[in-house]
Amino acid sequence: MSADYAASLESVISNVVAPQAVETDRSGEFPRNSVEALGKAGILGLLSSADVGGGSGSLADGAVVIEKLASNCGSTAMVVLMHYAATAILEAHGSEEIRRAIAAGDHLTTLAFSESGSRSHFWAPMSSATSDGNGKVELNASKSWVTAAGQADSYVWSSRPISAEGSMTLWSVPSASDGLTVRGKFDGLGLRGNASNPVAGESVEVSKGAMLGEDGAGLDIALQTALPYFLVLNAAFSLGLMQAQIAEAGEHLKNTQLAHLEQTLAEQEHHRTQYARLLTKVDEVRAFLQDTLQALGSGRADATLRVLQVKAVAAEAASEVSDGVMRLCGGSAFRKELGVERRFRDSLAARVMAPTTEALRDFVGRAALGLPLF
Repeated sequence: MSADYAASLESVISNVVAPQAVETDRSGEFPRNSVEALGKAGILGLLSSADVGGGSGSLADGAVVIEKLASNCGSTAMVVLMHYAATAILEAHGSEEIRRAIAAGDHLTTLAFSESGSRSHFWAPMSSATSDGNGKVELNASKSWVTAAGQADSYVWSSRPISAEGSMTLWSVPSASDGLTVRGKFDGLGLRGNASNPVAGESVEVSKGAMLGEDGAGLDIALQTALPYFLVLNAAFSLGLMQAQIAEAGEHLKNTQLAHLEQTLAEQEHHRTQYARLLTKVDEVRAFLQDTLQALGSGRADATLRVLQVKAVAAEAASEVSDGVMRLCGGSAFRKELGVERRFRDSLAARVMAPTTEALRDFVGRAALGLPLF
């Protein structure tokens, strides 16, 4: 990432994202001010091509953004993560108009893959797309767990094909389209401001030109274009949470006194060794993430395997580290002012976010044993 983008990111985090993180978690409100500030700073358009006015950033640049955001506000980080994953598809198959709006920081997008009928099996949409034969298509769906539902400007939407072979077709659907309804208000354990809600689509009309790629080619596009971004950035998200927690734990150990021993907690062997174990786990995830990015960048033979592994590795480590930091900091960790319990709650989401850890382990086994993923 260029020095200018890095400085802009740090400024937005310091002045907007971090100061609002506690209130975002408390209220469960969407972090609109943070998202708008990131757009104005060029961060939402960082991964867009320079041809449309974007930053031409790499996946590695995106990982830095998500890690730093997650260290401060998990909800904001998840919103940007889904925006980047959807942007990858729109960059490859979207219209120039929407690509320019994203590059300018004026358009927030997100993925709408998961459905109530097939749940975390995002590769098996139950929703339909029906052509009227005159250039219009009607979409009907019951989407679930759509990040930034009702807040994003567009959804990268999956459906069954109109008529082609294949399991999925993708669409760019404006969120203001008639027939779209956001159901309920997200009130979750963690990531409380990410507006992850069900979205129902009833007779939503789009033009056939809203199709992203070919009819029936959506699964290939999702796997080859969006999934690497989603999995790698999800690992960066978990890493950011862990990094913040281990930093909080370190400060707690150094600054908390055992008056009767005239020592800090850091001077106690038990606390030191537990801290070292957790710190090493964080560093292991960072090394795995960097290796995954290097594998992708160099086209290494094991790149696909690393991509399938990295989210599961990071998500499970985040849960372990979060629990360990809660124990290490004792009763202080249960007080909201330390920030540990907020990040503990945020860290639990990645394991169950599709594709789940269990699904990814199956994919890894299949890939390693020469079997098809589906």
